[in-house]
Amino acid sequence: MTAPDAVTLAVLKGRLEQIADEMDATLYRSAFNPIIAEARDACHGLYHATTGATLVQGTKGLPVFVGAMAFAVKAVIDKVAVDGGLAEGDTFLFNDPYDGGTHLNDFRLVRPIFRNGALFCWIASVGHWIDIGGNVPGGFNARATDSFQEGVRIPPVKLIRAGEMNHDIVAILSANSRVPVSNWGDLNGQLNALALGERRLGELLDTYGEATIASAFDAFMARAEAMMRARIAALPDGTYSFEDFLDNDGIVDEPLKIALDLTIQGENMTLDFSRTSPPCAGPLNIAYSTAVACCYVALKHVFTEVPANAGCLAPITFIIPETTLLAAKHPRPVGGYTETILRAIGVIFGALAKAAPERAIAAPFGTINALSLSGKRENGNAWVMFSFFGGGLGGTPASDGLNHGNNAISTATMPPAEILEAASPILFTQWALREGSAGLGEHRGGFGAIYEIEALTDDTSAFLLGERGRFAPFGVAGGSAAAFNRFSWESDNGRLEPPMASKVTDVKLRKGQRVRLETPGGGGWGPATARDPERVARDVRQNLLTPDAALRDYAVVVAGDGTVDLAATNALRAETRA
Repeated sequence: MTAPDAVTLAVLKGRLEQIADEMDATLYRSAFNPIIAEARDACHGLYHATTGATLVQGTKGLPVFVGAMAFAVKAVIDKVAVDGGLAEGDTFLFNDPYDGGTHLNDFRLVRPIFRNGALFCWIASVGHWIDIGGNVPGGFNARATDSFQEGVRIPPVKLIRAGEMNHDIVAILSANSRVPVSNWGDLNGQLNALALGERRLGELLDTYGEATIASAFDAFMARAEAMMRARIAALPDGTYSFEDFLDNDGIVDEPLKIALDLTIQGENMTLDFSRTSPPCAGPLNIAYSTAVACCYVALKHVFTEVPANAGCLAPITFIIPETTLLAAKHPRPVGGYTETILRAIGVIFGALAKAAPERAIAAPFGTINALSLSGKRENGNAWVMFSFFGGGLGGTPASDGLNHGNNAISTATMPPAEILEAASPILFTQWALREGSAGLGEHRGGFGAIYEIEALTDDTSAFLLGERGRFAPFGVAGGSAAAFNRFSWESDNGRLEPPMASKVTDVKLRKGQRVRLETPGGGGWGPATARDPERVARDVRQNLLTPDAALRDYAVVVAGDGTVDLAATNALRAETRA
């Protein structure tokens, strides 16, 4: 089969990505829950007919979902191989974290695309539903010791058979959620996205034909593989090791090690996580498919120009033993998977920084801070507010880290305070940058944030599953670590903090009491005393640093009018270097 010419390939690349983008937009505009509609915690893509490999992803979807979805589609392919009976109009639904999923809140819909009676490819949708049962509203149960405490687990099942909806499955899903109407809206949004994707792909196939599109898929993957091999070959051969830690698993108050030995040999790379801590009692485990997906995300951050499809993983060998918490099996709890994959992404950044210091990026804030508040409305109906929160990104060789950004796992955005307030009886009384939270450096980290939320009803409960309460985001190339994560709440006995630092369940709030989340900044890049004094003064003028902190941390003297006293600064820095 001859590949299309370069112009046709460029046109098809844009058209195919647009299909995934339009599916994303359809779901964002129709979903009921703010985590999809506003935060965009979802994605769509096209996948290989026989292997499930990623063929096309959009530019807006959550990257970690894209990496995991290849395993999800393969799970459906394997089911069909056993059960048979695949037909046009079928749609599979599931959320199994151990079979191509991530955690129970993330529901996947997978649909076959037929052409002339033959399977051509698969399209798929994944979105974060706000509540699927379990002990904790919103699903992030920091005290879970098995999957049954995290929610209802659905294996791959045919939600739609030859175009006919199985409403018994919908009834089961509704009965296992505190907010069934929200989930029903999200489900229909995903189904509409699939319908649109199927229609758009059909139009493209009608124009170019199956052979041309299939040949383009092969060409895209071959190009991604060739580019990734070239980037790896440009790095020096050797083994580069890095490790970082999770605070604890929410059950046992001991740190968990995420360790990587990264080996470069010619145009091939091996990621060996064998030295990582064993499976843990609490919800910080992840499945093998999730671990591979987060490696995909990390490598795409470093090699940004490599196309995003399965070809970019062809030169990578993964060693992720079942003896580690990165390849957990049912019923190990996995609800806090986001915290673990962030640390895994961080150690890949750390190891690659040793191989290519010119690419070194300091650690981002490294926690989503999954915070849920819940209670009952006056009519007796349950309400659940769930959101993740921002922090600072790490400094780089070229720039400071981004203030109040999102984590490296996603392109998602934080839902606006107004949306969360409109949906639930809460009030944000503070949403601001956190002074002094950034790691110091020639290029400092970004600043974290402070969020304070007031309960507007009695009998409100709060739950947090976060990280970085004891192991701060690291700096590189002489930069310093950022601030620790901190959570506290008002009680009748004064302000309290979690014994586990970053995880707590069932905090009781009365009307008017508040929770307060102070997120980390990013680590710094390079020595602080090499920072441009004018940049230090700018941070002082913007109330991100105090004059005393500028003097103490950066050896910069800032005058009362916010300008640099250059003579005093040069003298102080000369004295410091001496």
